[in-house]
Amino acid sequence: MLTDTHCHIYLPEFDHDRDITLQKAFASGVTRLFLPNVDSSTSQSLLDLSAQYPENCFPLMGIHPTSVNDGFELELQQAESLLNNHKFFGIGEVGIDLFWDKTYQDIQCEAFLIQLGWASKRNLPVIIHVRNSHCETIDIIEKSGLSNLKGIFHCFSGNLDQAKEIIGLGFHLGIGGVSTFKNSGLDKVLPDIDPQWIVLETDSPYLAPVPYRGKRNEPAYLVQTASKIAGIYNYTVEELAQLTTNTSKILFGI
Repeated sequence: MLTDTHCHIYLPEFDHDRDITLQKAFASGVTRLFLPNVDSSTSQSLLDLSAQYPENCFPLMGIHPTSVNDGFELELQQAESLLNNHKFFGIGEVGIDLFWDKTYQDIQCEAFLIQLGWASKRNLPVIIHVRNSHCETIDIIEKSGLSNLKGIFHCFSGNLDQAKEIIGLGFHLGIGGVSTFKNSGLDKVLPDIDPQWIVLETDSPYLAPVPYRGKRNEPAYLVQTASKIAGIYNYTVEELAQLTTNTSKILFGI
């Protein structure tokens, strides 16, 4: 049994074949899927899918950093209202993205800190988007003064020092399709990381693994990532699946 700790299968890219895609995932052994929100435009489809597949699809609530701009306070209000009125299993997808544009860096940092507060108050894991913002993200966490923070640095592709820094804060590394890319460098980082700090993810419909790179990603393709990571640790795929699924059970409480 594999666990996809990060996928957006509720997005329009799956509107024409969502149920078929989920059945493919289940047949491949990917039976637990955690669904981070994007913003107010996606929260209803997220909740609808989770209600349709309550034993397999587990919703998370947060505002993606690229959705944090002018008027972000309303987005946060709407997200917090949903948190207060529905069952969620984590806070996400939140964080800082400085890859495309730094115009909203200050309010991204503000929104991130607020949502870390939600995670701390509710004792929920937080799923963190880190793109060109490792130092800024770590700095906010360290200076937040918030207790019992835990979660996943989504789509980790950094170096060994960064990995150790993240783990030192009590966070896990989300490993996805990038690990199968020829020059990802993760094959040189992960051997020095205890696999208990790793969880698997797809980020569907993005970042499909080899041999599907460049195509729409989907949860069933988690098998390719699991095979790659199992090889790095000299595990069987079944052993890695058991380890990473058990880690996700502890992290998310289910």
